[in-house]
Amino acid sequence: MGIKLYYTTVTASRTVKSQQAEVMRILESKSIKFELIDISVGREVCDEMRSKAGNPSAVPPQLFNEDQYCGDYDMLSEAVEADTVDQFLKMA
Repeated sequence: MGIKLYYTTVTASRTVKSQQAEVMRILESKSIKFELIDISVGREVCDEMRSKAGNPSAVPPQLFNEDQYCGDYDMLSEAVEADTVDQFLKMA
């Protein structure tokens, strides 16, 4: 599968929860299949996400096409506004 969404099922942050839900809604509304990767299952998964994103303090949601970093919630929101989601996700 191509698109991977790093997210967490364990967070006290309403912002993270709402951003994750919005990213999933956007992907589903565009019929884009994606794999969910829960960083709360272990520290190594969170470290992997941050390493791939090139940001040691990155928080979910983070989007990748395979191992290629696409961006975070804010970057996806900008792509939705510009109608460039396929390019953002490196699918075009």
